[in-house]
Amino acid sequence: MTSFESYRSIWARIKALIIKEILAVWRDKKSRLMLIAPPLIQLIILSHAATLDVYNISLGIYNEDQGWYSHEMIQRIKGSPYFKHVYEFKDPTQVAKAINTQEVIVSLQFQSNFSRLIAAGKSAPLQMVLDGRKSNASQIVTGYLNTIVQNFNQDILTNQGVRLPQPVDVEYRSFFNPNIEYILFTVPSLVAILSMMLAQMVTALSVSRERENGTFDQLLVSPLQPWQILIGKMIPAMIISIGESTMLMIAALLLFDIPFKGSILLLYASMIVFLLSMVGVGLFISAISHTQQQSILGSFVFMVPTMLLSGYATPIENMPHWLQPFTNLLPIKHFFIIIKGIFLKDIAASEVWHHTWPMALIAVFTLSMAGWMFKRRLE
Repeated sequence: MTSFESYRSIWARIKALIIKEILAVWRDKKSRLMLIAPPLIQLIILSHAATLDVYNISLGIYNEDQGWYSHEMIQRIKGSPYFKHVYEFKDPTQVAKAINTQEVIVSLQFQSNFSRLIAAGKSAPLQMVLDGRKSNASQIVTGYLNTIVQNFNQDILTNQGVRLPQPVDVEYRSFFNPNIEYILFTVPSLVAILSMMLAQMVTALSVSRERENGTFDQLLVSPLQPWQILIGKMIPAMIISIGESTMLMIAALLLFDIPFKGSILLLYASMIVFLLSMVGVGLFISAISHTQQQSILGSFVFMVPTMLLSGYATPIENMPHWLQPFTNLLPIKHFFIIIKGIFLKDIAASEVWHHTWPMALIAVFTLSMAGWMFKRRLE
């Protein structure tokens, strides 16, 4: 046999294997459906969700000045297409509370002599308070406001016709992240993301792996009830996920020097609820999948929209109004708020509970659906 015929024979065998694998995926109804329908749905939804621009910004204003210049500045901000909600506060404590509860991402404070200083040809300070937990969005919002201030300054200098110092001098202050360090936002979020992926993947592959190995039939003839098998699958995944999450948090503290200012007990309590909800999702995917390949595809279908709709990559406020309510159905959206709040500030227990009970409801639903589907499969 010549070398050419040898290569031809090898390629024929490889070609046959390629055709076999393609047909194996295409002839399986579930795999075919997951390869066609989810990408189209994701393209439609995520094209609205995935954007690096920041719109629909909520801004607070504490104005102690009653003059024309502060009024003109506020009107220019309200007229900007980027700022949708502009709240005017009467007390500085309302400013701190609004940023603390993430009602606003930035707040401006005009001192009582703001207009008087500009009219006298002096620089007037304008204090800008940012939410440092959203470092990327805060920096973009700062750029928008700086543009408005620069145009405002230029108009004043042009109208006065003389060279003066900049009429408005912006003073920056950031809550919970004084230097707007992006890593303080990223690392706690990555701890949540990696914990979610691990909890889901461990459980998503558990039952399908047993089906492929042939050990699933042993469960069918065992005296175990479906709920007992479900718990037996759930507890090891929880132990592994909590252990891995602990390791990631220790690495965040030691390697990246992320501050930890909250309660470790509140963090673990909310984390357990969060991981339970993700284990429920993984078990549901595993129950409806016959092979590990289907489980991986199912996990991918869930992970991609979850990541983009969670608020990690793009602000939820940027998304269309019809899409924003669906983000409340994602456990990681709530856990993002909790883990960043506990790491970067001493978040109150009431606020932790406010974002934990939705995760608890999601956990009950996902585990119930997984149990129901698991029982159907066993029967």
